[in-house]
Amino acid sequence: MNGPEITLEVAPELRLFVPHDRRRGATPLTTDGASTLGHVIESLGIPLTEAGELLVNGAPAHRSHIPGPGEHIAVQAVERPQQVPGAPLRFLLDVHLGTPARRLRLLGVDAAYESEDIGDPALAALSARERRVLLSRDRGLLRRREIWAGAYVYSDRPQEQLRDILGRFAPALAPWTRCTACNGTLAVADKAAVSDLLERGTQQAYDVFAQCTECARVYWRGAHHGHLETIVADAVREFGGAAA
Repeated sequence: MNGPEITLEVAPELRLFVPHDRRRGATPLTTDGASTLGHVIESLGIPLTEAGELLVNGAPAHRSHIPGPGEHIAVQAVERPQQVPGAPLRFLLDVHLGTPARRLRLLGVDAAYESEDIGDPALAALSARERRVLLSRDRGLLRRREIWAGAYVYSDRPQEQLRDILGRFAPALAPWTRCTACNGTLAVADKAAVSDLLERGTQQAYDVFAQCTECARVYWRGAHHGHLETIVADAVREFGGAAA
């Protein structure tokens, strides 16, 4: 680039996205004099989904601002909890986030998930069509203009991924109300009505059941329930909601 020189400072939370020589604070950057501030930020590797308030010489600025000579640009992180206006808060997770998707559903959060890789264009289109916040660790996917809203998931560990999502968006929690397999809603099921779907041992050992209103999968408090209760209790304790 051969244009105005600015100084750019990136919030500590965003420094993982930029080259190492830009992680120490304000650093000089030569622009082309025509690119918008949003384009400059993206060119450094920061998904715009992760950029919060933008300050030019200390004053708020829009992404469409074209940086001028000597300006000091500060890129803040997204404020948490992040507000997502325009539609009910619901999510779409990419193929690599199956575990947090199931855990969000366990907590009663509307979380669509594609178990097969349908490709970035299809995911972006689904986000736009259903107005879902697209969650991904793929920066390229989050740069697609057609997504309705998006967020980078910072950790690669499922437990921390869940905490990251809950802390960022503060969705209402309603544990045990959503199917972890298909995201449908659960309803109380009469044992006699679902007995044909149960193994004989399950029929004899349990009396309380729920069934998905979409895929008809049946749920009960089996041997694995203790682990799930721990996930729910931890999330409710930290982020609120009802554990029962």
